[in-house]
Amino acid sequence: VYVTCYDFAHLSAEHFLRPSAADHSHPTGASLSTSPLCAWALDEGICVVCVVMSGKGKGGRGKTAEKTKKVRQEVRAGLQFPVARIARYLKKGRYAKRVAKGAPIYMAAVLEYLCAEVLELAGNAARDHKKTRITPRHLQLAIRNDEELSKMLGDVTISQGGVMPHIHDVLLPKKSKAKAKKEAEAANNEE
Repeated sequence: VYVTCYDFAHLSAEHFLRPSAADHSHPTGASLSTSPLCAWALDEGICVVCVVMSGKGKGGRGKTAEKTKKVRQEVRAGLQFPVARIARYLKKGRYAKRVAKGAPIYMAAVLEYLCAEVLELAGNAARDHKKTRITPRHLQLAIRNDEELSKMLGDVTISQGGVMPHIHDVLLPKKSKAKAKKEAEAANNEE
C-alpha cells in the first residue's frame, strides 16, 4: 500500500468519496481510496490518499501468476513417472530426515528405465509365443533370460511365473550304441 498526503482543501468531500478515474487518480494510474479517513482528513485541509499498487511496478516480483504456467517436474525432466508422488513417498517413508530436490527425479528416472527394460523383454517373449498380452510367465522368461535382471531379481518369486525350461543331461534318454558309432564315424569323416 502506497500512502501519501496531499493538500486538497479546495476540493469537496464528494470528490474523495466517489472519485472518477479521469479527474482524481494517482499519477501511476491507481484509483484513490474511498475510506472515511479521506473525509475526516479533508475537514483538516489535508487528504490522506491510499493507493494500492498492482504489483507490476519496479518493486514487484516480476511476472504474475496468470502469465507463468506451472510445468510438472516429470515434464521438465522428460520422464513419464510421477516425480512429486515419489517425493511424497520418500518423505512419508522416513528413509532419511531430509530429501534432496533431485532425489525423486533421479529415482523416477531409474524406475522408469527398469520398467521400460523389463517390459521390452517381456513384450519380446510374448511375441515369441504369438501372444499380444504380457503375462507373468512372459515376465519370468524375460527376467531369467537376462543376466543383469536375473542377478538383481535373483531372490524374487514371480507369482504364476513358472520355471525356466531346462532338462538335466542325466535325465535325457541314453543313445543306443549303434547311433553312437554312426555319429563317431561321421565326426571322423569330417576331420
